Amino acid sequence: MDYAIIAAGEGSRLVQEGVMTPKPLIRLRGVPMVDRLIDIFLQNEASSVSIIVNEEMREVQSHLEALQLPVPFHLHIRSTPSSMHSFHELSRDLKGDAVCLTTVDTVFREEEFSRYVAAFRDDARPDGMMAVTDFVDDEKPLYVETGNDGTILHFSDERHAGCRYVSGGIYCLGRKGIDVLEKAIASGMSRMRNYQRLLVAEGLRLKAYPFSKIIDVDHAADIAAAEAFLM
Repeated sequence: MDYAIIAAGEGSRLVQEGVMTPKPLIRLRGVPMVDRLIDIFLQNEASSVSIIVNEEMREVQSHLEALQLPVPFHLHIRSTPSSMHSFHELSRDLKGDAVCLTTVDTVFREEEFSRYVAAFRDDARPDGMMAVTDFVDDEKPLYVETGNDGTILHFSDERHAGCRYVSGGIYCLGRKGIDVLEKAIASGMSRMRNYQRLLVAEGLRLKAYPFSKIIDVDHAADIAAAEAFLM
């Protein structure tokens, strides 16, 4: 399976709070976040790894350019208007029949991630399997309504009956998901959550996979929280 990381954000909130290290290079238990993700992907049978960083992140670019991986590695250096556009840029290198995508600041337990990837592979390949959690760690969470069998019925900006989970920002998708991405871009769509809604509207079979907790590193306090979570 191909793996992809969106690391194109500016990390402006961290900078405002005095964290000057570029977000992808922030260390959790001594390891830069982007390296941690790459290592986890390689442990889960990655056939390729693709990463996008913005044009201003020179330090991150140099760090990634120095890496030598045992699988094809595609580094995109481009500033994009949204994470959905970053995904579209990465999609040019996703040649396999499935991709696992995440943002660089998504922190989860390795064993849960491995079970998640295995579930996606073993579930007669749904069109997509989205990581979800009942731990709300986002300022603007995307709520996920699911059926009794875990099928995703709807994505909502507000919690309502049936929305037990929020999106965790990790996506396993088959080729149909890439096709819908092209349609989203062509229609002028600009937000990842609207792309997820379009996946449902287009009739793709999406399943939710619950994680106990997923932390987004958006603020300085999140760094310590993420390190404590991984201990």
